[in-house]
Amino acid sequence: MAGNSFGEIFKIHTFGESHGVGIGVIIDGCPPGIIISEDVINKELERRKPGQSKITTQRKEADKVIIQSGIFEGKTTGTPISLFIANQDQKSKDYSHIKDKFRPSHADKTYDQKYGHRDYRGGGRSSARETVARVAAGAIAKSILKKHGVAIHAGVTQVGKLKLQEDIQKLDFSETENNVVRCPNSQMAAKMESLILDIKKQGNTIGGVISCLIKNCPPGIGDPVFDKLHADLGKAMLSINAVKGFEYGSGFGSVSQLGSDHNDAWINEEGTIKTSTNFSGGIQGGISNGMPIYFNVAFKPVATIMKDQTSIDKDGLETTVKGKGRHDPCVVPRAVPIVEAMAALVICDHILRQKVNL
Repeated sequence: MAGNSFGEIFKIHTFGESHGVGIGVIIDGCPPGIIISEDVINKELERRKPGQSKITTQRKEADKVIIQSGIFEGKTTGTPISLFIANQDQKSKDYSHIKDKFRPSHADKTYDQKYGHRDYRGGGRSSARETVARVAAGAIAKSILKKHGVAIHAGVTQVGKLKLQEDIQKLDFSETENNVVRCPNSQMAAKMESLILDIKKQGNTIGGVISCLIKNCPPGIGDPVFDKLHADLGKAMLSINAVKGFEYGSGFGSVSQLGSDHNDAWINEEGTIKTSTNFSGGIQGGISNGMPIYFNVAFKPVATIMKDQTSIDKDGLETTVKGKGRHDPCVVPRAVPIVEAMAALVICDHILRQKVNL
């Protein structure tokens, strides 16, 4: 199986299955001398782990990282970093009923068509549990970016039809960790939580949107053709389980604007060169321009629902599938640190690429 690596200079390779021994990541290209500890990584894993609230899956995983190599006396050595997170609460029997069945909107059928053999326990390699490795690697990328003054913030701005109307660039992301939904608006968070709980009681699921803001990204990173910065951010976000859409800057809303309104004029504001507006989302021609980078990531309703659904088995015969076990009724609260981690991996990689290419 290919496609388990991401990045060019700061490169990660993840491994492991949802109900195997554990999940891990190997990071290559990390500069030496970066201060990092298990606590720094575990703090990010804590935000992603299951069982953290009544609106998430109740699978109980400690999700504590084991640093196996590449970090000595609290600093990176410049050698490959190996991080491992053990699986402790596997309940493989919860999936025995779909051993020979294909769940609607899961990777079961396509995985079987491609490889001819699949780990049906929670989706195996195609499970969202793989993202724990990305969050662990993202914690190190964030530590590198901190040295460059780059800050990455994300939060839930939509669940179902409940949507924040504020400009992403003006949201108070300091509110994100103050509620279980991780919405940067406490009043909307309460409404979203109530909606998710209602959907959960129905045995159903619902989707949402995570918005991300990257501040102090240096100008000049990204390349103008295939390695556009926004293209790599798009690939990073679309590689996350359940993601169905990505838009940056003015996004789809730009189609209703005129060029005279949409163009970002360059201005000199008390010696600081910037743009008067930021419809470009901090990226022009695939290259960062120094303005804040912002984007939205759309997540579909989780495919596993506690209702009977018609499907087929491995022999092509019609069958009924019903979800069992522990699943998120809405994935976005736990996906916030995943979005931040993938954004950090992209920005970190491009900053390091720029240094190499100069």
